[in-house]
Amino acid sequence: MTARQEYGAPPDGLDQHVVDTGAAGVRAAVRGVDPPPRDFPPYVGSRLRHPGRPPFPVRDPEAVELRGPVFGATDVGPLDHDLTAHHRGEPLGERITVSGRITDRLGRPVAGQLTEIWQANAAGRYAHHLDRHRAPLDPHFTGFGRCLTDADGRYSFTTVKPGAYPWQNHENAWRPAHIHFSLFGTAFTQRLITQMYFPGDPLLDYDAILLSVPDEAVRSCLVAAYDPRLSVPDRSLGYRWDIVLDGPSATAFEEGER
Repeated sequence: MTARQEYGAPPDGLDQHVVDTGAAGVRAAVRGVDPPPRDFPPYVGSRLRHPGRPPFPVRDPEAVELRGPVFGATDVGPLDHDLTAHHRGEPLGERITVSGRITDRLGRPVAGQLTEIWQANAAGRYAHHLDRHRAPLDPHFTGFGRCLTDADGRYSFTTVKPGAYPWQNHENAWRPAHIHFSLFGTAFTQRLITQMYFPGDPLLDYDAILLSVPDEAVRSCLVAAYDPRLSVPDRSLGYRWDIVLDGPSATAFEEGER
């Protein structure tokens, strides 16, 4: 199996112009449609990112929890939020602090929320056996962390800024720098997954995954803001990114991860 087949990529010949044109056409067609369609042709893998069959009733809805992982405050260590402190040596790359609040539609804080992140290293490679990008691995960076939100719904992570990487959606397609976020709610079946992007990244206007969010205002909410108040002197640059779980101002989450 080739990399293009593994990622569900189209044959060679689909270039960025085709992606841009297709994205504009799809956004125009679905403007005002609620909810927007699940398939987004410029993002080739979108057809694999959501259920293909209708839901069916389960006799015992709580039975699924018996086989899921168990999470709790005692499972989260004091250094789990610092991705630069998981190894003996210092990871390579630009140190950053990412922090924000998790709230509901009324702005009320969601306290005790298990929040996880994972990301590529500064060279744009994940510490995962399926990542075949020919960028170096960092022996001092595995790229995942977690924390619990405080009483004000606030989370905070210290990490390195991830690098861009090729992702086989089309010829010469590159993903912008991003961090994956996972929110578990009060049960594993409530899990939500989304991605945070960085301001000023020139790849944002070319990313089929980000462009699959039809509303420009909603897309902009996926981009963090540089916040010098979160920067740690002589240590890291600060970025603020808030997450709204539901309602009209909800953060865009990945379909099929609910």
